[in-house]
Amino acid sequence: MLTIVFLDRDTLSPETILRPPGFPHELVVHDRTTAEQVRERIAKADIVVSNKVPLRRESLIHAPRLKMIAVAATGTDIVDLAAAKERGITVSNIRNYAKHTVPEHTFALMLALRRSIIPYRQSVLDGRWQEAAQFCFFDHPIADLGGSTLGIIGHGTLGKAVGRIAEAFGMKVLIAGRKGTDQVKPGQTPFDEVMRRADVLTLHCPLNAETRGIISTREFALMEKTPIIINTGRGGLVDELALEQALEKGEIAAAGFDVTDGEPPAADSPMMRIAARLNVILTPHVAWASREAIQSLADQLIENIELFVAGTPRNVVG
Repeated sequence: MLTIVFLDRDTLSPETILRPPGFPHELVVHDRTTAEQVRERIAKADIVVSNKVPLRRESLIHAPRLKMIAVAATGTDIVDLAAAKERGITVSNIRNYAKHTVPEHTFALMLALRRSIIPYRQSVLDGRWQEAAQFCFFDHPIADLGGSTLGIIGHGTLGKAVGRIAEAFGMKVLIAGRKGTDQVKPGQTPFDEVMRRADVLTLHCPLNAETRGIISTREFALMEKTPIIINTGRGGLVDELALEQALEKGEIAAAGFDVTDGEPPAADSPMMRIAARLNVILTPHVAWASREAIQSLADQLIENIELFVAGTPRNVVG
């Protein structure tokens, strides 16, 4: 009888069905778990499931039975992978479940900002249409995606999917090469050139030591087209204070973000200071969260656990 402990069930929607694994087990479900509660809650676990609750060395060393950490997400930065490896703990993650939902959310933000959907909606609510006294009015800029240039930073599954949609819109797609070098792979464009040429920039890379702050003051200064910045990747990829300053200076036209550096963001953070601007859309890390995607994630999560128990682990990290 294996004990499975799910530390943060509330990170999946209530309507998501989490089927029981097909082997003898005890499932202990916690809606939420604080950092102070982790050690006690995993102490007798054989398998731990976590979406966003950090699992650090100081907790793992007090879980002698722990054999598997099943991350209910793609990113595994919540796990101390070195400590898990030392202890012989298998870490698995979820892959390719968001191949529709994240690209669609990316384009929802992109379209809303390029076409000034939010400002026009607000103008209508404020009575501007009646004041204009004609069939339409032109208070806010509207620009097509067709014929514009999209710069993609991070060209994995999601970046590729965004590129395919962009081409269907008639956009020119530039895939950014590695920052800090002009040596690029076939099909890529040097990073700084993408900064200069893009009308829209979208980020789909993981957050790590190399990518943290990949767009900051220097990059905003390079941008010649006053682009829109879209981030459905990870908070921390964009320097948030530099983003606020770029909006103030007019170096970028707009920003559509689904992630922040620290979630939820502090009430006095740069992201919350800019959130009410009509050229900013901030959504609460829900680009991944279509009904279909979350159910796919839940199904894959249980399959990962079953395969591990069967001796054929899948999606192993580290």
